[in-house]
Amino acid sequence: MDTTAGMTLSAARPAGRRRRPRPLPALTTLCGVALLAGCAGNPPSALNPAGTGAARVANLWWLLFWISTAVFAEVMVLLLWALVFRRGNARVRHGQPLRFVTIAGVGLPFVILVAVYGVGLRDLAALGDHPGRDAPTVEVTGHKWWWEVRYQGASGATANEIHIPVGERVKVRLRTDDVLHSFWVPQLMPKTDLIAGETRETWLRAERAGRYRGQCAEYCGTQHAHMAFLVVAEPRTDFDAWLTRLSAPARQPRTEAERRGQQAFLQGTCAACHAVRGTGAQGQAGPDLSNVGTRWSLGAGAVPNDAGHLGGWIANPQTVKPGNAMPPQPVDAAQLPDLIAYLRSLD
Repeated sequence: MDTTAGMTLSAARPAGRRRRPRPLPALTTLCGVALLAGCAGNPPSALNPAGTGAARVANLWWLLFWISTAVFAEVMVLLLWALVFRRGNARVRHGQPLRFVTIAGVGLPFVILVAVYGVGLRDLAALGDHPGRDAPTVEVTGHKWWWEVRYQGASGATANEIHIPVGERVKVRLRTDDVLHSFWVPQLMPKTDLIAGETRETWLRAERAGRYRGQCAEYCGTQHAHMAFLVVAEPRTDFDAWLTRLSAPARQPRTEAERRGQQAFLQGTCAACHAVRGTGAQGQAGPDLSNVGTRWSLGAGAVPNDAGHLGGWIANPQTVKPGNAMPPQPVDAAQLPDLIAYLRSLD
């Protein structure tokens, strides 16, 4: 009975009066998804500064934001006044529009622009004030698609990871080995472009200990998105200890599996492109692997640094990061676990 009645009512309803979909639920859902998208993880943001350089950028951004907000509010108030209170009233006093345009359209914008320009010049001068000669110096070279990191006074090298002491300015010298790149740590400093044939300089200073992600900010090819690095800000004593380890020979194998893995590394194709301090591996084409076991990622942020991803990277890195310079490695399946154990022991 109920079904028949429903069909009868549906048939009786005119075709032109079909129920229209309500946009409010869909709009509410879309807005909710957009808001929740900003809550995923803790992405690096220039508006969450942890250093003096990024703090200046954030302050300037907020200054422009509040000025824009004030101008927008003023325009909306004037528009409301014109639409509601001035409706039907065509009488305007002589000279009133000219005075209004002169003050609101010329005088006020001039004052705002001059003030913002002055603040911008002050911040540019502060950001261009490089640290003194005694400051720690990091030499960073951009490759497709990874970062080579060396320290002045240290014989070793690392990749995609920069250590700095908390509360001190660190000079960063930047070069590129191929195409244009851009060095950017949003929470510490504005970006600096790497230009072929030039040595650019910037500096980093972190006010609190932590790990801050950096990124290449200039499109440089297929794997531009996977050209990240990490800045580790730590107390001075920890930084000095880390810098000492950077010049020392790599950790020696302690287990039979690690010894077999080292032998496979030195006798295979790995040593032709990679270096491990204190061994016969002195390759320069790829990153130095002397401390690869403690690095935060593989492939400059492509995948996590764990045993499973390391095995996949060794066997065929093109499936992990297509287009990178490392070809698939002819490693015997029986040797792969030992090679993984050796590389993960390097700290």
